[in-house]
Amino acid sequence: MGTIPAEQFKAKCLALLNDVAQSHDSILVTKHGKPVAKVVPVNIDSDINTKPLKDCITFMGDVISPLDELWEAEQ
Repeated sequence: MGTIPAEQFKAKCLALLNDVAQSHDSILVTKHGKPVAKVVPVNIDSDINTKPLKDCITFMGDVISPLDELWEAEQ
């Protein structure tokens, strides 16, 4: 893992992000010698869930047709 001051990170941000993506190594960003942020590569397989609600919803009956009963707001 590399360490870089925030001022240098700001100036080279896009290039550093490309480096992290290619090398899969993280960067520690510091301010006045103290860590303030960590830039880590994304692991697409485990970090991003493309279907977070898959298999969480069950449809019971017809969800499109109108109901035959009045709602409280309509009475």
